[in-house]
Amino acid sequence: MSLLAQGVLAAENPVADFGNDNGWVVFGKALFIFVFLVLLTLLTIWGERRVVARMQSRPGPNRVGPFGLIQGLADGVKLALKEDVIPKAVDKLVFVLAPIISAITCFVAFSVIPFGPAARIPFTDIVTPLQLTDLPVAVLFVLAVAAVGVYGIVLAGWSSGSTYPLLGGLRSSAQVISYEIAMGLALISVFLYAGSMSTSSIVAAQEHGVVREIFGLDLTMPAWFAVQLPVAFVIYVIAMVGETNRAPFDLPEAEGELVGGFHTEYSSLKFALFFLAEYINMITVSAIATTLFLGGWRAPWPLSAIGGGMLNEGWWPMLWFIGKLLGFIFFFIWLRGTLPRLRYDQFMRFGWKVLIPVALVWIVAVACWRAANSATIAADGTTRIVLIAVGIALLFAIFGALITGIDRADRRDAARHETPPDEVDPFAGGFPVPPLPGQRLIRSNGIGNGRDDDARRPALAAAGEADEEVHGG
Repeated sequence: MSLLAQGVLAAENPVADFGNDNGWVVFGKALFIFVFLVLLTLLTIWGERRVVARMQSRPGPNRVGPFGLIQGLADGVKLALKEDVIPKAVDKLVFVLAPIISAITCFVAFSVIPFGPAARIPFTDIVTPLQLTDLPVAVLFVLAVAAVGVYGIVLAGWSSGSTYPLLGGLRSSAQVISYEIAMGLALISVFLYAGSMSTSSIVAAQEHGVVREIFGLDLTMPAWFAVQLPVAFVIYVIAMVGETNRAPFDLPEAEGELVGGFHTEYSSLKFALFFLAEYINMITVSAIATTLFLGGWRAPWPLSAIGGGMLNEGWWPMLWFIGKLLGFIFFFIWLRGTLPRLRYDQFMRFGWKVLIPVALVWIVAVACWRAANSATIAADGTTRIVLIAVGIALLFAIFGALITGIDRADRRDAARHETPPDEVDPFAGGFPVPPLPGQRLIRSNGIGNGRDDDARRPALAAAGEADEEVHGG
Protein backbone atom coordinates (compact mmCIF):
# COMPACT_ATOMS: atom_id res chain seq x y z
CA MET A 1 0.00 0.00 0.00
CA SER A 2 1.44 3.38 -0.99
CA LEU A 3 1.98 6.24 1.39
CA LEU A 4 -0.60 8.22 -0.55
CA ALA A 5 -3.19 5.52 0.05
CA GLN A 6 -2.37 5.46 3.73
CA GLY A 7 -2.75 9.22 3.91
CA VAL A 8 -6.13 9.06 2.18
CA LEU A 9 -7.34 6.34 4.53
CA ALA A 10 -6.15 8.33 7.55
CA ALA A 11 -7.88 11.47 6.28
CA GLU A 12 -11.14 9.52 5.94
CA ASN A 13 -11.03 8.54 9.62
CA PRO A 14 -13.13 11.17 11.38
CA VAL A 15 -12.66 12.36 14.91
CA ALA A 16 -14.20 9.95 17.42
CA ASP A 17 -17.98 10.31 17.76
CA PHE A 18 -19.15 11.34 21.23
CA GLY A 19 -22.78 11.88 20.24
CA ASN A 20 -24.09 9.21 22.64
CA ASP A 21 -22.33 10.67 25.69
CA ASN A 22 -24.52 12.28 28.31
CA GLY A 23 -23.44 14.20 31.40
CA TRP A 24 -23.05 11.09 33.54
CA VAL A 25 -20.87 9.38 30.93
CA VAL A 26 -18.59 12.40 30.65
CA PHE A 27 -18.35 12.65 34.45
CA GLY A 28 -17.59 8.92 34.71
CA LYS A 29 -14.82 9.17 32.12
CA ALA A 30 -13.25 12.17 33.88
CA LEU A 31 -13.42 10.36 37.23
CA PHE A 32 -11.90 7.24 35.67
CA ILE A 33 -8.95 9.25 34.26
CA PHE A 34 -8.34 10.89 37.64
CA VAL A 35 -8.43 7.59 39.55
CA PHE A 36 -6.37 5.84 36.88
CA LEU A 37 -3.61 8.46 36.98
CA VAL A 38 -3.46 8.57 40.79
CA LEU A 39 -3.34 4.77 41.14
CA LEU A 40 -0.81 4.43 38.32
CA THR A 41 1.31 7.11 40.02
CA LEU A 42 1.37 5.08 43.24
CA LEU A 43 2.29 1.93 41.33
CA THR A 44 4.95 3.81 39.36
CA ILE A 45 6.56 5.10 42.55
CA TRP A 46 6.58 1.58 43.97
CA GLY A 47 7.87 0.11 40.71
CA GLU A 48 10.62 2.71 40.42
CA ARG A 49 11.86 1.97 43.92
CA ARG A 50 11.77 -1.78 43.37
CA VAL A 51 13.45 -1.68 39.95
CA VAL A 52 16.19 0.76 41.00
CA ALA A 53 16.73 -1.29 44.17
CA ARG A 54 17.10 -4.39 42.02
CA MET A 55 19.67 -2.61 39.87
CA GLN A 56 21.58 -1.61 43.01
CA SER A 57 21.38 -5.07 44.65
CA ARG A 58 19.13 -4.09 47.58
CA PRO A 59 15.57 -5.11 48.48
CA GLY A 60 13.66 -1.83 48.20
CA PRO A 61 10.27 -1.26 49.90
CA ASN A 62 8.93 -4.54 51.26
CA ARG A 63 7.27 -3.76 54.60
CA VAL A 64 4.16 -1.63 54.00
CA GLY A 65 1.64 -3.99 52.42
CA PRO A 66 2.38 -7.09 50.34
CA PHE A 67 5.77 -6.59 48.62
CA GLY A 68 5.65 -2.98 49.83
CA LEU A 69 2.83 -2.16 47.39
CA ILE A 70 1.24 0.60 49.47
CA GLN A 71 4.51 2.32 50.36
CA GLY A 72 3.55 5.18 48.03
CA LEU A 73 0.22 5.61 49.83
CA ALA A 74 2.03 5.72 53.17
CA ASP A 75 4.36 8.40 51.83
CA GLY A 76 1.36 10.43 50.65
CA VAL A 77 -0.23 10.27 54.10
CA LYS A 78 3.10 11.27 55.66
CA LEU A 79 3.33 14.32 53.38
CA ALA A 80 -0.24 15.33 54.18
CA LEU A 81 0.45 15.22 57.93
CA LYS A 82 3.73 17.13 57.78
CA GLU A 83 3.89 20.76 58.86
CA ASP A 84 3.20 23.17 56.00
CA VAL A 85 6.04 25.69 56.24
CA ILE A 86 5.75 28.96 54.30
CA PRO A 87 8.88 31.17 54.48
CA LYS A 88 8.42 34.87 55.18
CA ALA A 89 10.08 36.06 51.97
CA VAL A 90 7.65 34.29 49.59
CA ASP A 91 4.88 35.82 47.51
CA LYS A 92 2.18 33.80 49.26
CA LEU A 93 -0.54 33.84 46.57
CA VAL A 94 1.78 32.79 43.74
CA PHE A 95 3.60 30.38 46.07
CA VAL A 96 0.32 28.53 46.71
CA LEU A 97 -0.94 28.64 43.10
CA ALA A 98 2.25 27.29 41.51
CA PRO A 99 1.88 23.60 42.55
CA ILE A 100 -1.85 23.72 41.75
CA ILE A 101 -1.09 24.89 38.19
CA SER A 102 1.47 22.11 37.71
CA ALA A 103 -0.92 19.41 38.93
CA ILE A 104 -4.01 20.57 37.02
CA THR A 105 -2.30 20.81 33.65
CA CYS A 106 -1.08 17.22 33.95
CA PHE A 107 -4.61 15.87 34.35
CA VAL A 108 -6.02 18.09 31.57
CA ALA A 109 -3.44 16.91 29.03
CA PHE A 110 -4.67 13.31 29.41
CA SER A 111 -8.21 14.19 28.30
CA VAL A 112 -7.53 13.60 24.58
CA ILE A 113 -5.67 10.28 24.95
CA PRO A 114 -7.69 7.32 23.56
CA PHE A 115 -7.70 4.18 25.71
CA GLY A 116 -9.52 2.15 23.08
CA PRO A 117 -12.21 2.16 20.36
CA ALA A 118 -15.91 2.57 20.92
CA ALA A 119 -17.16 0.04 23.47
CA ARG A 120 -20.38 -0.65 25.35
CA ILE A 121 -20.46 0.49 28.96
CA PRO A 122 -21.22 -2.57 31.17
CA PHE A 123 -24.85 -2.94 32.32
CA THR A 124 -25.99 -0.22 29.87
CA ASP A 125 -26.79 0.13 26.17
CA ILE A 126 -24.50 3.16 25.75
CA VAL A 127 -21.68 2.73 23.24
CA THR A 128 -18.98 5.37 23.63
CA PRO A 129 -15.31 5.81 22.63
CA LEU A 130 -12.88 4.97 25.44
CA GLN A 131 -11.69 8.56 25.46
CA LEU A 132 -12.86 11.66 27.31
CA THR A 133 -12.84 13.92 24.25
CA ASP A 134 -11.06 14.50 20.96
CA LEU A 135 -10.24 17.54 18.85
CA PRO A 136 -9.12 18.10 15.26
CA VAL A 137 -5.97 19.61 16.80
CA ALA A 138 -5.73 17.34 19.85
CA VAL A 139 -1.93 16.98 19.71
CA LEU A 140 -1.49 20.75 19.57
CA PHE A 141 -3.80 20.97 22.58
CA VAL A 142 -1.48 18.64 24.51
CA LEU A 143 1.58 20.71 23.57
CA ALA A 144 -0.20 23.91 24.62
CA VAL A 145 -1.18 22.44 28.00
CA ALA A 146 2.38 21.23 28.54
CA ALA A 147 3.64 24.74 27.81
CA VAL A 148 1.25 26.15 30.42
CA GLY A 149 2.42 23.55 32.94
CA VAL A 150 5.92 25.03 33.04
CA TYR A 151 4.43 28.21 34.51
CA GLY A 152 3.94 26.28 37.75
CA ILE A 153 7.66 25.57 37.97
CA VAL A 154 8.72 29.07 36.96
CA LEU A 155 6.31 30.75 39.37
CA ALA A 156 7.36 28.40 42.17
CA GLY A 157 10.99 29.37 41.68
CA TRP A 158 10.25 33.09 41.46
CA SER A 159 7.79 33.28 44.36
CA SER A 160 10.05 31.39 46.81
CA GLY A 161 12.23 34.46 47.37
CA SER A 162 15.37 32.33 47.38
CA THR A 163 18.34 31.95 45.05
CA TYR A 164 18.30 28.22 44.38
CA PRO A 165 14.57 27.96 43.53
CA LEU A 166 14.94 30.95 41.20
CA LEU A 167 17.83 29.30 39.38
CA GLY A 168 15.84 26.06 39.14
CA GLY A 169 12.86 27.90 37.65
CA LEU A 170 15.06 29.65 35.09
CA ARG A 171 16.69 26.36 34.13
CA SER A 172 13.31 24.72 33.72
CA SER A 173 11.93 27.46 31.46
CA ALA A 174 15.00 27.34 29.21
CA GLN A 175 14.92 23.55 29.16
CA VAL A 176 11.22 23.25 28.30
CA ILE A 177 11.42 25.89 25.56
CA SER A 178 14.43 24.18 23.99
CA TYR A 179 13.11 20.64 24.00
CA GLU A 180 9.49 21.54 23.28
CA ILE A 181 10.66 22.91 19.92
CA ALA A 182 12.38 19.62 19.12
CA MET A 183 9.31 17.69 20.30
CA GLY A 184 6.95 19.74 18.12
CA LEU A 185 9.18 19.33 15.08
CA ALA A 186 9.33 15.56 15.65
CA LEU A 187 5.53 15.37 15.57
CA ILE A 188 5.20 17.20 12.25
CA SER A 189 6.24 14.12 10.29
CA VAL A 190 3.53 12.16 12.13
CA PHE A 191 0.96 14.73 11.01
CA LEU A 192 2.21 14.42 7.42
CA TYR A 193 1.79 10.65 7.47
CA ALA A 194 -1.52 10.51 9.33
CA GLY A 195 -3.12 13.47 7.57
CA SER A 196 -4.61 14.63 10.88
CA MET A 197 -3.77 16.04 14.31
CA SER A 198 -6.56 14.16 16.05
CA THR A 199 -5.31 11.42 18.37
CA SER A 200 -8.04 8.96 17.36
CA SER A 201 -7.33 9.58 13.66
CA ILE A 202 -3.60 9.06 14.17
CA VAL A 203 -4.30 5.70 15.85
CA ALA A 204 -6.59 4.78 12.96
CA ALA A 205 -3.88 5.73 10.45
CA GLN A 206 -1.61 3.08 11.97
CA GLU A 207 -4.20 0.35 11.38
CA HIS A 208 -3.42 -0.13 7.70
CA GLY A 209 -0.13 -1.91 7.61
CA VAL A 210 2.08 -3.69 5.13
CA VAL A 211 0.99 -7.06 3.73
CA ARG A 212 3.69 -9.71 4.05
CA GLU A 213 3.57 -13.40 3.04
CA ILE A 214 4.70 -15.60 5.95
CA PHE A 215 4.51 -19.40 5.69
CA GLY A 216 2.17 -19.07 2.74
CA LEU A 217 -0.22 -16.74 4.57
CA ASP A 218 -0.80 -13.09 3.75
CA LEU A 219 -0.55 -11.24 7.07
CA THR A 220 -0.97 -7.53 7.58
CA MET A 221 1.65 -6.15 9.96
CA PRO A 222 0.73 -2.88 11.68
CA ALA A 223 2.59 0.13 10.31
CA TRP A 224 3.57 1.80 13.56
CA PHE A 225 5.03 5.24 13.05
CA ALA A 226 7.93 4.27 15.32
CA VAL A 227 9.04 1.96 12.48
CA GLN A 228 8.16 4.22 9.56
CA LEU A 229 9.46 7.40 11.22
CA PRO A 230 12.37 6.25 13.41
CA VAL A 231 14.08 9.64 13.62
CA ALA A 232 10.90 11.37 14.79
CA PHE A 233 10.39 8.62 17.37
CA VAL A 234 13.94 8.90 18.79
CA ILE A 235 13.79 12.71 18.89
CA TYR A 236 10.43 12.59 20.69
CA VAL A 237 11.70 10.07 23.25
CA ILE A 238 14.75 12.22 24.05
CA ALA A 239 12.62 15.38 24.19
CA MET A 240 9.98 13.81 26.44
CA VAL A 241 12.65 12.88 29.00
CA GLY A 242 13.94 16.45 28.94
CA GLU A 243 10.41 17.85 29.09
CA THR A 244 9.56 15.95 32.27
CA ASN A 245 12.81 16.91 34.07
CA ARG A 246 13.69 13.27 34.62
CA ALA A 247 17.17 11.81 34.97
CA PRO A 248 19.57 12.20 33.24
CA PHE A 249 17.97 15.56 32.37
CA ASP A 250 16.73 16.51 35.87
CA LEU A 251 18.74 19.72 35.85
CA PRO A 252 16.09 22.13 37.26
CA GLU A 253 16.16 20.18 40.54
CA ALA A 254 19.77 18.99 40.58
CA GLU A 255 20.33 18.42 44.29
CA GLY A 256 24.11 18.62 43.94
CA GLU A 257 23.88 22.12 42.46
CA LEU A 258 20.56 23.68 43.49
CA VAL A 259 19.67 21.83 46.74
CA GLY A 260 16.21 20.91 45.46
CA GLY A 261 15.71 23.36 42.64
CA PHE A 262 12.37 25.09 42.19
CA HIS A 263 10.67 23.17 45.05
CA THR A 264 13.37 23.78 47.69
CA GLU A 265 11.05 25.89 49.89
CA TYR A 266 7.99 23.61 49.56
CA SER A 267 6.77 21.07 52.07
CA SER A 268 3.69 19.03 52.97
CA LEU A 269 0.86 18.89 50.40
CA LYS A 270 2.38 21.56 48.15
CA PHE A 271 5.48 19.44 47.68
CA ALA A 272 3.22 16.41 47.19
CA LEU A 273 1.49 18.20 44.29
CA PHE A 274 4.83 18.80 42.56
CA PHE A 275 5.75 15.17 43.21
CA LEU A 276 2.41 14.04 41.74
CA ALA A 277 2.79 16.37 38.75
CA GLU A 278 6.20 14.92 37.86
CA TYR A 279 4.92 11.36 37.71
CA ILE A 280 1.68 12.22 35.91
CA ASN A 281 3.74 14.17 33.37
CA MET A 282 5.81 11.05 32.86
CA ILE A 283 2.66 8.98 32.34
CA THR A 284 1.17 11.58 29.95
CA VAL A 285 4.18 11.83 27.64
CA SER A 286 4.39 8.02 27.64
CA ALA A 287 0.72 7.83 26.62
CA ILE A 288 1.34 10.33 23.81
CA ALA A 289 4.31 8.30 22.57
CA THR A 290 2.16 5.16 22.66
CA THR A 291 -0.65 6.87 20.75
CA LEU A 292 1.44 8.57 18.08
CA PHE A 293 4.20 6.01 17.48
CA LEU A 294 3.20 2.55 18.76
CA GLY A 295 -0.29 2.22 17.32
CA GLY A 296 -2.10 3.43 20.45
CA TRP A 297 -4.54 0.91 21.79
CA ARG A 298 -4.19 -1.52 18.87
CA ALA A 299 -2.81 -4.96 19.63
CA PRO A 300 0.76 -5.62 18.50
CA TRP A 301 1.37 -8.00 15.66
CA PRO A 302 0.76 -10.98 15.52
CA LEU A 303 -1.97 -10.64 18.16
CA SER A 304 -3.78 -8.19 15.88
CA ALA A 305 -4.19 -10.95 13.27
CA ILE A 306 -5.98 -13.37 15.64
CA GLY A 307 -9.64 -13.93 14.82
CA GLY A 308 -9.76 -11.19 12.21
CA GLY A 309 -8.82 -8.50 14.72
CA MET A 310 -11.08 -9.55 17.58
CA LEU A 311 -8.46 -8.39 20.10
CA ASN A 312 -8.86 -4.84 18.79
CA GLU A 313 -12.53 -4.70 19.76
CA GLY A 314 -14.38 -4.10 22.99
CA TRP A 315 -12.33 -3.65 26.17
CA TRP A 316 -9.30 -5.69 25.06
CA PRO A 317 -7.51 -2.65 23.53
CA MET A 318 -7.22 -1.02 26.95
CA LEU A 319 -4.94 -3.90 27.98
CA TRP A 320 -2.57 -3.30 25.05
CA PHE A 321 -2.56 0.43 25.69
CA ILE A 322 -1.64 0.03 29.37
CA GLY A 323 1.02 -2.55 28.48
CA LYS A 324 2.76 -0.17 26.04
CA LEU A 325 2.41 2.64 28.57
CA LEU A 326 4.13 0.57 31.26
CA GLY A 327 6.93 -0.19 28.82
CA PHE A 328 7.71 3.52 28.47
CA ILE A 329 7.52 4.01 32.24
CA PHE A 330 10.04 1.20 32.71
CA PHE A 331 12.25 3.02 30.18
CA PHE A 332 12.13 6.15 32.37
CA ILE A 333 13.10 4.12 35.43
CA TRP A 334 15.86 2.35 33.54
CA LEU A 335 17.37 5.68 32.52
CA ARG A 336 17.32 6.93 36.10
CA GLY A 337 19.09 3.86 37.41
CA THR A 338 21.68 3.78 34.64
CA LEU A 339 22.79 7.19 33.37
CA PRO A 340 24.52 10.03 35.24
CA ARG A 341 23.21 13.58 35.05
CA LEU A 342 24.44 15.66 32.12
CA ARG A 343 26.01 19.05 32.53
CA TYR A 344 23.64 21.88 31.74
CA ASP A 345 25.74 23.29 28.88
CA GLN A 346 25.99 19.83 27.28
CA PHE A 347 22.27 19.33 27.57
CA MET A 348 21.34 22.69 26.00
CA ARG A 349 23.98 22.35 23.28
CA PHE A 350 22.57 18.94 22.33
CA GLY A 351 19.03 20.33 22.08
CA TRP A 352 19.80 23.42 19.98
CA LYS A 353 22.69 22.17 17.85
CA VAL A 354 21.71 18.55 17.26
CA LEU A 355 18.05 17.70 17.86
CA ILE A 356 16.46 20.76 16.23
CA PRO A 357 18.64 20.72 13.05
CA VAL A 358 18.16 16.96 12.63
CA ALA A 359 14.39 17.35 13.11
CA LEU A 360 14.28 20.03 10.43
CA VAL A 361 16.24 17.85 7.98
CA TRP A 362 13.93 14.92 8.74
CA ILE A 363 10.80 17.03 8.09
CA VAL A 364 12.17 18.12 4.72
CA ALA A 365 12.98 14.49 3.81
CA VAL A 366 9.52 13.24 4.80
CA ALA A 367 7.79 16.10 2.97
CA CYS A 368 9.81 15.43 -0.20
CA TRP A 369 8.95 11.74 -0.21
CA ARG A 370 5.30 12.50 0.45
CA ALA A 371 5.28 14.90 -2.48
CA ALA A 372 7.02 12.33 -4.68
CA ASN A 373 4.49 9.67 -3.72
CA SER A 374 1.59 11.98 -4.42
CA ALA A 375 2.97 12.67 -7.89
CA THR A 376 3.91 9.13 -8.89
CA ILE A 377 1.42 7.14 -6.74
CA ALA A 378 4.09 4.47 -6.26
CA ALA A 379 2.63 1.12 -5.22
CA ASP A 380 5.89 -0.50 -4.14
CA GLY A 381 7.82 -0.07 -0.93
CA THR A 382 10.85 1.66 -2.45
CA THR A 383 10.15 5.04 -0.93
CA ARG A 384 9.59 3.52 2.49
CA ILE A 385 12.92 1.68 2.30
CA VAL A 386 14.76 4.82 1.22
CA LEU A 387 13.08 6.86 3.94
CA ILE A 388 14.03 4.31 6.59
CA ALA A 389 17.62 4.38 5.31
CA VAL A 390 17.68 8.17 5.59
CA GLY A 391 16.26 7.85 9.10
CA ILE A 392 18.95 5.38 10.15
CA ALA A 393 21.64 7.75 8.84
CA LEU A 394 20.14 10.63 10.81
CA LEU A 395 19.97 8.47 13.95
CA PHE A 396 23.69 7.77 13.66
CA ALA A 397 24.19 11.52 13.22
CA ILE A 398 22.26 12.23 16.45
CA PHE A 399 24.19 9.77 18.60
CA GLY A 400 27.50 10.69 16.96
CA ALA A 401 26.92 14.37 17.68
CA LEU A 402 25.97 13.61 21.29
CA ILE A 403 29.08 11.52 21.93
CA THR A 404 31.37 13.90 20.03
CA GLY A 405 29.98 16.98 21.76
CA ILE A 406 30.37 15.52 25.24
CA ASP A 407 33.88 14.29 24.46
CA ARG A 408 34.90 17.65 23.00
CA ALA A 409 33.56 19.50 26.04
CA ASP A 410 35.38 17.15 28.41
CA ARG A 411 38.66 17.54 26.52
CA ARG A 412 38.28 21.31 26.51
CA ASP A 413 37.68 21.34 30.27
CA ALA A 414 40.62 19.03 30.84
CA ALA A 415 42.89 21.26 28.76
CA ARG A 416 41.70 24.29 30.69
CA HIS A 417 42.66 22.65 33.99
CA GLU A 418 45.91 21.08 32.82
CA THR A 419 47.75 24.41 32.55
CA PRO A 420 46.95 26.51 35.62
CA PRO A 421 48.17 30.13 35.56
CA ASP A 422 51.51 30.94 37.17
CA GLU A 423 49.95 33.65 39.33
CA VAL A 424 46.67 33.51 41.19
CA ASP A 425 44.67 36.01 43.20
CA PRO A 426 43.12 34.09 46.13
CA PHE A 427 40.38 36.73 46.59
CA ALA A 428 39.45 37.04 42.90
CA GLY A 429 36.05 35.41 43.38
CA GLY A 430 35.31 37.11 46.67
CA PHE A 431 36.28 34.08 48.75
CA PRO A 432 39.82 32.92 49.62
CA VAL A 433 40.95 30.08 47.37
CA PRO A 434 44.21 28.23 48.14
CA PRO A 435 46.78 28.20 45.32
CA LEU A 436 47.81 25.11 43.38
CA PRO A 437 51.36 23.78 43.75
CA GLY A 438 53.78 26.05 41.89
CA GLN A 439 51.46 29.07 41.72
CA ARG A 440 52.54 32.47 43.04
CA LEU A 441 50.07 34.49 45.07
CA ILE A 442 49.07 38.02 44.10
CA ARG A 443 47.42 40.04 46.86
CA SER A 444 44.67 42.31 45.61
CA ASN A 445 42.88 42.87 48.97
CA GLY A 446 39.63 42.52 47.02
CA ILE A 447 40.37 45.54 44.78
CA GLY A 448 38.87 45.13 41.32
CA ASN A 449 37.20 41.79 42.24
CA GLY A 450 39.98 39.80 40.70
CA ARG A 451 39.99 41.67 37.37
CA ASP A 452 43.50 43.19 37.84
CA ASP A 453 45.46 43.43 34.63
CA ASP A 454 49.21 43.39 34.13
CA ALA A 455 49.43 47.19 34.52
CA ARG A 456 48.04 47.07 38.07
CA ARG A 457 50.08 44.14 39.33
CA PRO A 458 53.26 46.18 40.15
CA ALA A 459 51.19 48.61 42.20
CA LEU A 460 49.53 45.77 44.07
CA ALA A 461 52.89 44.11 44.68
CA ALA A 462 54.31 47.38 45.99
CA ALA A 463 51.33 47.79 48.27
CA GLY A 464 51.90 44.31 49.57
CA GLU A 465 55.59 45.00 50.30
CA ALA A 466 54.71 48.26 52.11
CA ASP A 467 52.15 46.39 54.19
CA GLU A 468 54.75 43.82 55.16
CA GLU A 469 57.21 46.58 56.20
CA VAL A 470 54.62 48.32 58.37
CA HIS A 471 53.66 45.10 60.16
CA GLY A 472 57.20 43.87 60.45
CA GLY A 473 56.57 41.08 58.03
